[in-house]
Amino acid sequence: MATSPATPPLSTAAPLWREYLELTKPKVVLLIAFTSIVGTLLSVPGLPPLRALVLGTLGIWLAASSAAAINHVIDQRIDSEMARTRHRPLPTGTVTDSQAVAFALVLATLAMVMLAVFVNPLTAMLTFVSLIGYAIVYTVWLKRATPQNIVIGGAAGAAPPVLGWAAVTNTVDPNALILFLIIFAWTPPHFWALAIARRDEYAKIGMPMLPVAYGVELTRLHILLYTVILALVTVLPWLTGLCGLIYVGAALVLDVMFLRLAWQLYRKPRADLPMRTFRWSISYLMYLFAALLIDHYVHIRI
Repeated sequence: MATSPATPPLSTAAPLWREYLELTKPKVVLLIAFTSIVGTLLSVPGLPPLRALVLGTLGIWLAASSAAAINHVIDQRIDSEMARTRHRPLPTGTVTDSQAVAFALVLATLAMVMLAVFVNPLTAMLTFVSLIGYAIVYTVWLKRATPQNIVIGGAAGAAPPVLGWAAVTNTVDPNALILFLIIFAWTPPHFWALAIARRDEYAKIGMPMLPVAYGVELTRLHILLYTVILALVTVLPWLTGLCGLIYVGAALVLDVMFLRLAWQLYRKPRADLPMRTFRWSISYLMYLFAALLIDHYVHIRI
């Protein structure tokens, strides 16, 4: 008796456009774009010029996406050996090296042209330096060279508010540098918490993250100390008059919550605390910059 051929299984592979989107690390870039937008909006008393806001943000977004794609290319070997990253497009072979490099170059070119022609050359130059700082200096050299890679390389990740501010004012303003300092101080406790959670994987691939090189206990102490530094830095926008009571009130509450978690991580080395700290740090930065934005348009001063 004849039988009908079996129905072929439906493909579970993601669409190709989604693989390219994954190359841009969209969740990370979304946070970068958000802090850039806050820098843009805080740069003037009212609303900034629409062109600077839209095209500046888009250019910074494209540049950050390009840096992320380059990071995928350079890190594909170690990505293939880590459970957290082995399903990325390059380790799985859904996107080739040459395709990823071409994609990154197109994004970078679009970003630089957009910023240089339609925003201003200063923003284009600073964005390019940040792109090279993350994609080349940090990914190629610092990440593999020193346990302080996160601290030194954090400068590139802290640049977006400065870039957004420069897109409007064509200057590097001291208040923008304060926003830079906030993200710069936030970066080590954020990444070191993840590094503790993934310590065994980093050790397997020979990555000299702080908990691999000097142990988890010292890393927990560093997280606590940098969180204290972060709490002090977050008061600066209020001390300089950039922000008022809404921001400083929110910052104090958020800092207490972060410090409490960092203290727990230091004193009680439970297995769940590193990832809890890592996830909270992301929410912390979003809430903090949202408070900056709300305070800017709802003026409550003493």
